[in-house]
This record gives sequence, C-alpha cells and structure tokens, in this order.
Amino acid sequence: MIKDLVRKNRSYRGYDESRRVTEAELRELADCARLTASSVNMQPLKYYLAWEKEEVDRIQELTAWARALPDMTLPHEGMRPTAFIVICQDTDIQESLARFQKDVGIAAQTMLLAAVEMGLGGCMIGNFRADSVKKELGLAENLAPLLIVAVGKPAEKVVLTEVQEGEPVAYYRDENDVHYVPKRRLEDVIIRH
Repeated sequence: MIKDLVRKNRSYRGYDESRRVTEAELRELADCARLTASSVNMQPLKYYLAWEKEEVDRIQELTAWARALPDMTLPHEGMRPTAFIVICQDTDIQESLARFQKDVGIAAQTMLLAAVEMGLGGCMIGNFRADSVKKELGLAENLAPLLIVAVGKPAEKVVLTEVQEGEPVAYYRDENDVHYVPKRRLEDVIIRH
C-alpha cells in the first residue's frame, strides 16, 4: 500500500482548478506533518496554509517551476494548484536552518503521501525567494520560509520509466504534454559489498 502511494506521489505541475482544496484538507496534511520525526524532537517547523484563490494566486506568482524545462512555463494557464503550504522554521525555537533541512523533507513527503491518499497531489517547490514570500505573506520575523508545497487535484499524466546506468535522468515532456520521470533501476542504486 505505501509503495502504491509512493508511485502515485509525483511532482505534479498541472491541476484541475475546478477542484478547490479546503482549509480542512490542508489542516489534515499539516497534522500528518506535525506527527513526523523531528531532529532531537525540537519541532521547529510551522505551516502557513493558503486555500483562498486570491492568496493562492499571489503565492503562485512568487514561485518558479520545472527548472529542467526552461523553454516551458509550468503550470500551464488554467492548470495551477488550488492551495499551497509554506513550510517555515520558527527561529525562536532553533536558529540553525541547515540543521533541520531533513525535517523539512520528511514533513513535505508525509504531506504529499497523505494528499495522494485523499485523491490529491502536489509538488515541492524550492525555487522561490524567501524574502519575497515572507513579505507578501506578512510572516513574523522569526518565521523563515524553507519550502513551498503546491496542492491540488492532478490533471496531467506522469509516467515513470527506468533507465540503465549512465543514461540521463532529467525529466521531460512529449508532444502530448505527458511528463516522463526516468528512475534509476533498483540494481543500480543498491550498494554491493
């Protein structure tokens, strides 16, 4: 069951804008994240939830997507996410942002797996200017935006493929806008001794 969720949990860059994500759904995702492991159980992460269209649109303008596809603007017009979660670190709890990067990854992946279980999907977005996000959202001085998670109902096809050792792993899209994600084979990621 977890492997099925992992397979369905792709970095979606196209969404059905008619399916609005609710505050309750975002709260459930944040609740799942808060239950995850945290380095020395410090729990410095906090979650800014955005589901109202005007605010979602403002956050969307502060993000950049699919750096590996520089000739394409994603998400396409009319296929944007309908919610965002901005993962922040409360520097009053812990100042070192580098120390808790693994916590950010664990929290984001947990939220996205829970989203898939709800029939939703998302994308982790690290390409944004933290100072602009902080200002636009009116975040307190002690809250440092570390990662933005887009959430919505996926409206695109994503296909996993396996590649041989040495083949490129960059994702790409075909002429039908199908998104392909090459994955290294299990045999190539296991370290033999």
